[in-house]
Amino acid sequence: MPEIDYRVDRSVAVISFANPPVNGLSHAVRADISAALERARNDPSVRAIVLTGSGGLFSGGADIREFGTPASTAEPTLRQLIDQVETSAKPVVAAISGTCLGGGLELALAAHYRVASADAKLGLPEVTLGLLPGAGGTQRLPRLVGVERAILMIVGGEPVPAKDLANPALLDLTVPGDPLAGAVELAASAEVVTKPPVRTRDIPLDEPSLAALCEAARVKLRTERPSLPAPLRAVDAIEAAGKPFDEGLAVERLAFLELMETPESKGLRHAFFAERAAAKVDGITPSTPVRPLDQAAVIGAGTMGAGIAVALLDAGIPVWLVETDQPALERGLARITGIYDGQVKKAKLTASERGRRLALLRPTLSYDVIGQADLAIEAVFESMEVKREVFVALDRVMKPGAILATNTSTLDVDAIAAFTRRPTDLLGLHFFSPANVMRLLEVVRGRATSPEVLATSLRLSKALRKVAVVSGVCDGFIGNRMLEGYTRQAWYLVEEGAAPWQIDQAMETFGFAMGPFRVGDLVGHDVSLAIRQRRRAERPEYLCSTLPDKLCRLGRLGQKTGGGWYDYPEGPRRPVPSGAAEQLITSHRSEIGVAPRQVDDGEIVDRLVYALVNEGARILEQGIAARASDIDVVYLTGYGFPRSRGGPMFHADQVGLGHVLQRVREFGANPHGDQAFWTPAALLQRLAGSGGRFGEAGCGS
Repeated sequence: MPEIDYRVDRSVAVISFANPPVNGLSHAVRADISAALERARNDPSVRAIVLTGSGGLFSGGADIREFGTPASTAEPTLRQLIDQVETSAKPVVAAISGTCLGGGLELALAAHYRVASADAKLGLPEVTLGLLPGAGGTQRLPRLVGVERAILMIVGGEPVPAKDLANPALLDLTVPGDPLAGAVELAASAEVVTKPPVRTRDIPLDEPSLAALCEAARVKLRTERPSLPAPLRAVDAIEAAGKPFDEGLAVERLAFLELMETPESKGLRHAFFAERAAAKVDGITPSTPVRPLDQAAVIGAGTMGAGIAVALLDAGIPVWLVETDQPALERGLARITGIYDGQVKKAKLTASERGRRLALLRPTLSYDVIGQADLAIEAVFESMEVKREVFVALDRVMKPGAILATNTSTLDVDAIAAFTRRPTDLLGLHFFSPANVMRLLEVVRGRATSPEVLATSLRLSKALRKVAVVSGVCDGFIGNRMLEGYTRQAWYLVEEGAAPWQIDQAMETFGFAMGPFRVGDLVGHDVSLAIRQRRRAERPEYLCSTLPDKLCRLGRLGQKTGGGWYDYPEGPRRPVPSGAAEQLITSHRSEIGVAPRQVDDGEIVDRLVYALVNEGARILEQGIAARASDIDVVYLTGYGFPRSRGGPMFHADQVGLGHVLQRVREFGANPHGDQAFWTPAALLQRLAGSGGRFGEAGCGS
């Protein structure tokens, strides 16, 4: 429950509010702060007020638990509370520590003075939800930090350390530790109590280049973020700060209300809540026991193993790095050292911190020395036989209670667990490359995985600063199972007449970070070839184009060999359509007897996105994913799906499942596109028939 503490110190009313975990400004908190301000106003012994958050932070902004509920707009609203602070006849000092974001910063901007700890983070991140600050942030911040800095903070949405914002207008005092004592000292000073408070709204915006700065920002945004309306509307509101304050405030308010109804904001807000919902896992509660994670082992020092090791080292966890021979181990160590050297070169890490992290790394060629690790993560070649050898060895040496994890991207986790005498201790931890950068961690719950092993792995994901999504066991889990159909349809589209670069361009225009052919070149076509070969051996009915196999036979494995679907004459960041790939495509079409046809971009997008959706519906109804939003999180954080569209399942809900079903049936009528694949999922048919949504369907629906 929210709590308010009120005390008087040297004629200063100190109001401290608490609403864990981020001191969100819920209706109850707003009402209690308002009442405390009124109490201070009516107390003749009080000459000034200090407002602060408890628990080492000011406020993370609005209480997300109230989003979309009547409480979010109940009086006093945040705007009313801010007005009460700003118009107080007694000076108000905000004592800022920890995080001060969104509505929390807007509240602090209305105070007459601000004292911050040097390491406090101040920011207005509303643009990440497709919105702009809605309680005066676009009007007050430019008056205190200048237009140029305000544009960077509001349009960028990134928090800024207080030490980088130390100027007399915004922060009257920056202190190395807790700012409360300094705030009380300032509030009690004659300088403060003997002068009438200066309201931020009354500070003139003195910027002769206001229009030019805002237009320059718009030009840049139209190039870099052309599909997102919120950043541009934020610039409009900042420019309106040059008007009388109330006029500017009205511009901000109108923009906020209109942005709330945009599909982009709805998608971004869905993504925000979906990530939080993914943390709620069936059978796991705050009281579920967790195991220690004081040291770990990574088996395999290739690209993935090195990235996993770095992720663990970054979290302060000592790592044994295991390889089978010295040259492979040295290559792995070089990869890890290279990652840290690159961070030092880019000033993202100090040389001393690089040394501290590398000192936690313990390279070895022997399993026998890793037995006391709390966690062992296998990251070897995607072969069941190779993984069997690894887990038999781990089962032999690891201490009782150690967690055994496989980084397999497609293989049967239950079959891997059967290689050991401790299947309850085993699960899948599917990292995404580069493992030290990508946010997604697919946590694959095996048939026998114990709740405490699962709970410990979820705790690990937080320590690694990753978003964990729990998946059941199937070929490819959530992400790669859906990707398989998406990629196969892309190859079929090429056979039918589209060019790889046309498909990539269509998907990137839709909002994907990269199209499927650029992704293939990046990952390496030998990886997908091995998976296709396994699937053909295991499933005689498996259908797939042989075109990518032929590309591999040409030695065109992607960026690693200098060419795949594209050539890379100027380096990996500049793909050029390949004449060799084009010749291969032409000869392949002739070989399979397909006359190329015109394929428009709309068909490309619908066919690939609805391939994801239809398979996602099967995954949901089979209980592989707990909720549709978990599938969305996988694609938003691991596969480059446009965040502003909310993920494939949310996007389908927005388009309308009746339309999606119609298109799925149309694609199923195409004799070339694997008609069985396009059999509509039962869940899709049922929801489309009832006017339902994936967002309303749960696991096993």
